[in-house]
This record gives sequence, structure tokens and C-alpha cells, in this order.
Amino acid sequence: MAVETELKLRIAPEQLAKLKRHALLKTHSLTRPVTRRLYNIYYDTPKLDLHKSEMALRLRHAGRRWLQTLKGGGSVKAGLHQRNEWEMPVSGAALDFSLPQAAEWEEHLPQPLRKKLQPVFVTDFSRTSRMLMWQDAQIELCMDQGEASTEQHSTPICELELELKSGDPQQLFELALAILEIVPFELEVVSKAEQGYRLLSGYIEHPVKGVAPALARTDTLADVLKTLIWSCLQHFQNNLRGAMGSDDAEYLHQMRVALRRLRVVLRMAGKVSADEQLAELSKDISALCVALGRIREWDVFIAQTVQPMCSRMGGHGGLQALLAASERQGAACYAALRGAAQARELQHLLLRFAIWMNGPYWQQQTETVLQAQDFATSRLRKLAKRFARSGQQLHTVDAAQLHALRIVAKKLRYSAEFFAALYDKQKARSFLAALSEVQDVLGQINDVAVAHRLLDELAADAALDGHQEAVVLAKGWIAHDLSHQLSVLRKTIQRFNKQSAFWEK
Repeated sequence: MAVETELKLRIAPEQLAKLKRHALLKTHSLTRPVTRRLYNIYYDTPKLDLHKSEMALRLRHAGRRWLQTLKGGGSVKAGLHQRNEWEMPVSGAALDFSLPQAAEWEEHLPQPLRKKLQPVFVTDFSRTSRMLMWQDAQIELCMDQGEASTEQHSTPICELELELKSGDPQQLFELALAILEIVPFELEVVSKAEQGYRLLSGYIEHPVKGVAPALARTDTLADVLKTLIWSCLQHFQNNLRGAMGSDDAEYLHQMRVALRRLRVVLRMAGKVSADEQLAELSKDISALCVALGRIREWDVFIAQTVQPMCSRMGGHGGLQALLAASERQGAACYAALRGAAQARELQHLLLRFAIWMNGPYWQQQTETVLQAQDFATSRLRKLAKRFARSGQQLHTVDAAQLHALRIVAKKLRYSAEFFAALYDKQKARSFLAALSEVQDVLGQINDVAVAHRLLDELAADAALDGHQEAVVLAKGWIAHDLSHQLSVLRKTIQRFNKQSAFWEK
């Protein structure tokens, strides 16, 4: 068994052609480029048992050779795919488990399962590969163009693969960063095999919520923090493509959730050990949160305030003008996000994160043996005390106090979600449900405050010079429910205060 480590980059065909001509490849090449066709037949059972077990079985025809390959396990982190790989040559275009090398496959492909195997899809592409020397690392750079296909459907393949032959994974990301200066691309979290399975199942892209990663009570704090950061980055990446090209505002919302959760983990890392790169990344994440927050504000304002008003009072010309002005503002924000410069900057940020995550900061943390649960208990205690103090101060409607309460509620909720696996799950579930109710009401109150601010901005829009009454009408619309929301907030805080601190013994 070998462990395959490769970075996958999705790229447009015209950009791939541009990269082929660039001097970077010639400067660092150890070998001349070789082009060959790779025809791959993927096998699974009718119920896709291999896919459900996160395994992939492939028969590859390359030149005169046939190779039988089984891949599985491992992980995907910011486009870096690390998987266990078992591979052996076979005599022809049929699976063969009779060879001595196949003995170690028994654990993953038992005899009853082998009898059910059948072809499910193929990938057929041209690969131009060359070996590079990059910062003392040997990296095979492969340019792949072709398609994945089932009997009914097909999807194009155009990507770069950077496979580490010797050296550190960090150097794959360093090379990708240099390539990004030449051509745009996207870090690809989906393998060719997964593309085939998605084609087979009729998979439709959709917004993806974050999933709390598995943690063990024996994990060190460094291991837990790394796991949490990778999880947040994965959550962000899983929604990035949809946010850049879809009208579904939920993609953007999930990206913002991922970034907010990431900021919480980065603050924890900063408390463990200060680091210049960490400080710079945290600063950039904060700036991105502000930019995405601005887009989200217009999305929520249009969907929850202006459109319902227009539906209720369809003949009101001023409200229609208000809606049009709001949509122009929102569209301008989305255009800035989806521009080529910003798209490249987002990939640049992800690569910088990956380099830092594979760098000396984390190598230093391995020297400490601080247990995650000890840190988590201390952190949750502090946040819970801050939340309790802020909640007790809501005797009057004070925007600054509400904002402070909302911020500490987010920090407490995300921290509790991160560390819940280290404690009693039932107690944590009840605690988080009550805290989620508080946060939802705080979010609704904040939406009112944001709507007032956006209406003030719109009031200065020349397109609304003759429709100021619509702005006044909208302010009255959003204000009538605020007192009710404040009453609900106090009740939800009272219910939350009855919850036990699940981290205390």
C-alpha cells in the first residue's frame, strides 16, 4: 500500500493552454513533458457499496498496460487529496484478484462483494505530465483534459494535478501559489471518481452546512485546533463555487457561517501561541467577513423587508422604486465578489492558509501536550460568564449592548458546537438548542438595525428623490415588531439560563 498525496486544481481549457507555454514549467522541469491517453473503468456494486465506504476501484488502460487500482481512506484538505492506494498490473481489460498482490485487498474487497462488481462509469482523458523540482521537492505536474461519462450523461474534465513524489505537502501549495500568479484556477475538492459518481446519481449542487468534525477526548489541543480549522475551510470551499455563480443566497450565508466559525478557532489558536502569519490571516478573514456581510445585508433586507412590503402593497410605486434601488445595490456587491480579481484573491487566501497549516507554527505545537478538554473547559467557562453578564444588562434597548450580546452568543455557540464531542452529548444538545434560540432572536433584532441603516443609505439615492415616503413607510414596517422581539429575547435568555453547563463535572 502507498499513500498518494496530490493537489487538484480545476482550470479552464484556455488557461491550461496558457500555462503550457509559460517559462515556469520549463525552468523547473526535470523531464520533458509526456502526453498519453488514460482510459479508466470504475467498478462498484449495484448498491454502490464501495462508494458508500469511500473506496474507488479502477481499471486503467495506459498505452499497452492495464493497471488495477483501489483507493480509499485519507482526507481532502483545501484541495490536497491524501489517500491509501493499492495498485497492480493485470493482463487485460478485466478485473483480476488471483494475483499474489491482491491478498491485501481482501480486507476492503471481500469475496462476496467482488462477485457483485460491475462497471458504473468511465473517465477518458489526455494527460500531459512532467516532473518538476520545486524548493527541494519533486512534484509531478499533470494536465488532464477529457470527460467522465455514464451510459446516459457526461461531464468535462479539465484540471491540474500536482502529485508529491518527495518533499513536504507545503511545497505543493507553494507551487500552486506560483501558478496562480500566471493563470486563475480553483482548488478542487472533488476527485475524478467522485465526479463520476455524482454524474451517475444525478447529483445537483446545493448549499452545504458545516459538520462538526469527530474529536476524541484524548486529542491534544493542537490536533483539535487543526481539525477544526480544516473543517471550517472545507465548509467555506464547499459553498464557494455556488456563491460565485448561483442566485441561491444560502451559498453566501454558509460561507459567512464558515468564516465566523473560523475566526473563533483562530482566536483560540492565537491564545495558545502568537504567530505573525496567523495574525495576518485573521486580519484578512475579518476583512472578508465584512465584505460578505455587506452582500448578505442586502439579501436579507430585500427578502425580508422590501419584497414582503411590495407583495402586500403591490400598487405602491415608491416601494417598487425602493425594491429596484435595493436590487441594484445588492447586484453591485455580488459583481464585486464575482469579479476575476476577487475570485483569484479567494484562491490565494486558501493557499496561504494551507501553507500555514503545513508550516512551522503547527510543528512547534506538537511539542506541547496540552489536552483539548482542559482548554475547552476553561474557554467555555469564560464565554459563558461573559454571556451571562451581557444578558443581565438588557434592561433598556441599547444597540451597543445588543450587539455585544450577539457577538458573545456566537462565540459561545460555535465554541460549544466545536467541543461538544468531548463531553456528554445529551447535555450539550440541550444547551446548544437553547442557545440557538437566543441567537436566532438576536439575529432578527440585528436585521432590524441593519435595515434602518440601509434605508438611510437608500434615502440618499437620487433614484428615490421622489419616493421618500417609501423610505418612511419601510421604517415604520420594520419598527412595529421590535418591542415584541425584545420581549421574546428576554424569555429565550431565561430559558437558556436554566441549562446546565455541560462542560462541568
